[in-house]
Amino acid sequence: MRDGVTLRCEKCKEENYIADRNKKKQVEKLAVKKFCPRCNAHTLHKEKK
Repeated sequence: MRDGVTLRCEKCKEENYIADRNKKKQVEKLAVKKFCPRCNAHTLHKEKK
């Protein structure tokens, strides 16, 4: 079952992206380096709680 998750910037805490992941197969939280328009840089985005 794929569920939608929101990705939040670690630096400024703004929610920038929506992704989906299979919670049964991938139990750890999603963390991806993406562009943050507020920081104007590539930062680590982690799954929101």
